[in-house]
Amino acid sequence: MSRGLAIKLVAIALGVALVVVLGFTMTDYHQYQGGIVGYYLIAILGLNILTGYTGQISLGNGAFMAVGGYTTAILVGHHGWGELWTLPVAAAVAGVAGFLFGIPALRLAGPYLALATFAIAVAVPSLAKRFDHFTGGSSGILLPIHTGHYLYWASWICAGIGYVVAWLVLRGRTGRAFRAVRDSEVAAVSSGVSLASYKTLAFGISAAYAGVAGALLAIGAGYTNPDTFPVTLSLYLLIGAVVGGLGSLWGMVFGALFIEYLPIYAQKTYFGFAFSKQAPSVVYGLVLILIMLVMPTGVVGLARRIRRAI
Repeated sequence: MSRGLAIKLVAIALGVALVVVLGFTMTDYHQYQGGIVGYYLIAILGLNILTGYTGQISLGNGAFMAVGGYTTAILVGHHGWGELWTLPVAAAVAGVAGFLFGIPALRLAGPYLALATFAIAVAVPSLAKRFDHFTGGSSGILLPIHTGHYLYWASWICAGIGYVVAWLVLRGRTGRAFRAVRDSEVAAVSSGVSLASYKTLAFGISAAYAGVAGALLAIGAGYTNPDTFPVTLSLYLLIGAVVGGLGSLWGMVFGALFIEYLPIYAQKTYFGFAFSKQAPSVVYGLVLILIMLVMPTGVVGLARRIRRAI
């Protein structure tokens, strides 16, 4: 066994042990926050497959989270399903929606693709209000209330499954095709890679991950309405993926922690100054700019530079 592989296995074991220990030692409130980190991680993993490994920029994964969240809400609220049984259905429905969106998106790239996906994020909340017979309109759909302990374990078990699935997908032929499309579409086609097939597949996989994350968000919140999935949600997911380091799986954990906890700590008072309480968004933006200046390739890029220096 190589030294690098041994280090990775030890890091994975320590990470799993930490998640388990925190699941039994934290308060219910902090477990609720940890559950949010878990479903953010799932959504960012899916976005990373699309953007980090396939090179397709998306500002609309929050819309696919809404598809998954409403799928769970409708099945639970209107048809009496158990929440966890709806997760595979939410993944399938959102995945199909992402795959179908990926077909017309084949003609777009770069900023045009980003704008098209952003339009989806803007449109979905309005559609939820329009079809109020299914979605409950602005009032939404109420779901059973669960503890933070429940959300924590549901989110992190799903995140663990998501990590394994992503690793299996990316280490094989599909992952090599994704990276070939990202690095050079001309070279990928010359090697026999079907751009249409793999680009739409990446959209479908990414949307399926977002669907599971959206379903867990709905379960944790105890309700679903259009305001549950704002436009800013898609932007936060992209920020998390960039901070974690695009093209890396383990770095996404740091991205999920960043988008959950930085807004919280940006509202606190430090050294007697209450500026952050009045303008948390300003503090959030400044910290984000600083991070991008210090480590433009994310946490993963910083770790690689440190390792080379050592």
